[in-house]
Amino acid sequence: MHYRRAFTPGGTFFFTLVTEGRRPILASAEVVEILRGAFRAVRLSRPFEIDAIVVMPDHLHCIWTLPPDDADFATRWRLVKTWFTKHCPPTLRAAPNPARAAKRQQAVWQHRYWEHQIRDETDFARHVDYIHYNPVKHGLVVSPIDWPYSSFHRHVKAGIYPPDWGRSTMNWEGVGHE
Repeated sequence: MHYRRAFTPGGTFFFTLVTEGRRPILASAEVVEILRGAFRAVRLSRPFEIDAIVVMPDHLHCIWTLPPDDADFATRWRLVKTWFTKHCPPTLRAAPNPARAAKRQQAVWQHRYWEHQIRDETDFARHVDYIHYNPVKHGLVVSPIDWPYSSFHRHVKAGIYPPDWGRSTMNWEGVGHE
């Protein structure tokens, strides 16, 4: 089966990126700050909005909205991953397998990522909730407010969520991909 990505100018997309071998390289404030630097650097030359994001130790989920005349999220992800890889501590890079070594590629991120085009406001809201609840789902915290690497705090400040949202079990059937 050949997978085709959805490319819609100005589209809004949910993404999941996973570290190579699910290594927990995104587990410290210093490394998350390097990832933030990658996003800032790429957004300077190729703008996009980050509507929601959560950075977990071995993966991240986010929702982007692209500019009205632009559908190229693939280049943006390549640039984010490359910038991060060049700026992260060498200890975070796993030894590349022979195929990666032959192409002179580092082993920080899995090659592929999951993408889903957001269809409507309900789909958007469910994916934003999924992103913000992810640290609870994985047993890292008891409430989304307790996870520091998330846009949840920005959404609470904007009045979108109450601070105690997500303290109970939630149903995520049909949402997300890990």
